[in-house]
Amino acid sequence: MTPPLAPTGWSRWLVPPAALSVHLSIGQAYAWSVFKPPLESALGLSGTASALPFQLGIVMLGLSAAFGGTLVERKGPRWAMTVALCCFSSGFLIAALGAATEQYWLIVLGYGFVGGIGLGIGYISPVSTLIKWFPDRPGMATGIAIMGFGGGALIASPWSAQMLESFGPDSRGIAYAFLVHGLVYAVFMSLGVLLVRVPRPVDRPREALGAPPPAGALISTAQVSARSAVRTPQFWCLWVVLCMNVTAGIGILEKAAPMITDFFARTDTPVSVSAAAGFVALLSAANMAGRIGWSSTSDLIGRKNVYRVYLGVGAVMYLLIARFGDSSKPLFVICALVILSFYGGGFATIPAYLKDLFGTYQVGAIHGRLLTAWSTAGVLGPLIVNRVADSQEEAGRSGSGLYGLSFTIMIGLLVVGFVANELVRPVHPRHHVPAPREAADDGLTVEQRHHA
Repeated sequence: MTPPLAPTGWSRWLVPPAALSVHLSIGQAYAWSVFKPPLESALGLSGTASALPFQLGIVMLGLSAAFGGTLVERKGPRWAMTVALCCFSSGFLIAALGAATEQYWLIVLGYGFVGGIGLGIGYISPVSTLIKWFPDRPGMATGIAIMGFGGGALIASPWSAQMLESFGPDSRGIAYAFLVHGLVYAVFMSLGVLLVRVPRPVDRPREALGAPPPAGALISTAQVSARSAVRTPQFWCLWVVLCMNVTAGIGILEKAAPMITDFFARTDTPVSVSAAAGFVALLSAANMAGRIGWSSTSDLIGRKNVYRVYLGVGAVMYLLIARFGDSSKPLFVICALVILSFYGGGFATIPAYLKDLFGTYQVGAIHGRLLTAWSTAGVLGPLIVNRVADSQEEAGRSGSGLYGLSFTIMIGLLVVGFVANELVRPVHPRHHVPAPREAADDGLTVEQRHHA
């Protein structure tokens, strides 16, 4: 399936909706917690067991993005979106069969393994294409799409809850909910498959796509292949930057409701269950807003500067929560919202940072490899917060005392990320792709370039 060429007069503003149709769908992964209590009740699972499909899905997201990134670059966005559609929807259908037959391993296989492949391929499918359509605003373009992944749960959570209420929380009702998810997401993601196009640099004037920003200290006009990129210190510096930023954000996101409840449990104004749920919704909104807001800001102030904000100000926010969070609810909430906006912004800005350093030649494949940092952080963040909280509880501490040590660790990790960001320098010319091969940057096959 060759990349579809944009006809003359095609508006580049039709490409972000194509990307959004995929990312809003796969963003359902953040709403998995809706299915945890019904699965535990219907199948007799522990909390750890009911989290397994989600955990495997995130691991497969990182692995499939890393190992499939080069193939996505070679085959193009329509092929990648089609694979994502088939895997993500099939994952739900297999999970539906598992719920109907009460075979939990099928749910893990379907949602976690097969669906996780769809998550990874779908996540990186539009990135390279968006950057090529918006050379003047790559941060904004990727932010629009990746915003969908952060906001997908805002749609999926109430929708899933309503279906479980209508069909019932037993295994049969869960099976019907999975089935509806698989079918509806297949239709919705097909809009992206049909709508996506790649630009025609051969016959379209550069001004039609928007002029790229002038080359600077960290904005290169050269191209670097994915194989060469992973051999550069810049790649591994950014790997550390992303891993530390995501670890800090997911540490709050994963335990948000019990965390705010614990912080104010011993005060005159404890937090109710409904208020804690509202806090989680606010964090999701901040995550989503940060993806478009901060990534767009990076087009104005530069990628390195915006990561200085994520990591430096993020450390200050954690320090404020650790020192004064239990004395002021507004302070706690505001600091947490800022941290989650940085969490979302870090995801959305990293593709543009990679484009600045390595060019557009194989930026999708490089992005896929970098997402292994997300898989690592997805394990590291919750592990730190939960393990420390458990150990502090065993030591007789309670309330905000459960989290002081883990917040100190997060501050240290953000400082490590800040230092790694400061070490980023322009890529050495020895890693650049020779000029004749840069023609491949348009993402077209030889036959398509001939006909163009």
